[in-house]
Amino acid sequence: MTTQMPHVDHELIKAAADIARTRCRGDNHTMAAAARAQDGRIVTAVNVYHFTGGPCAELALIGAAAAQGVYDLDTIVAVGDRDRGVVPPCGRCRQVLLDYFPAVKVIVGEGDRVRTVRITDLLPESYVWADHQDDAE
Repeated sequence: MTTQMPHVDHELIKAAADIARTRCRGDNHTMAAAARAQDGRIVTAVNVYHFTGGPCAELALIGAAAAQGVYDLDTIVAVGDRDRGVVPPCGRCRQVLLDYFPAVKVIVGEGDRVRTVRITDLLPESYVWADHQDDAE
């Protein structure tokens, strides 16, 4: 069961939608993501489509955030081009988000059903990579 968080960061949705509208062109870039860092900064990115499996917008965002010195994300959202609205993260992105930011919140849903949930709610009974690493170093 997904636990709904009380606050939906509409500024974050708007940031992702603006990037999707202005930067996603053609088949190579069809999704945009925006995330709010713990310090309040907003980081954005677009997916890199390639038939070999290029990264989703959420994964591109993790790299963009690190390049800007952002290592603690609070909330993330993905938005599709052509006014498709909020799109939930795929399974691979859910796992990576959980591994990198186990407390991150994710905005999901459509229209008036947009809501904020914890990444752990999107991956119940999940495998946490860090829990299975050898700390012998």
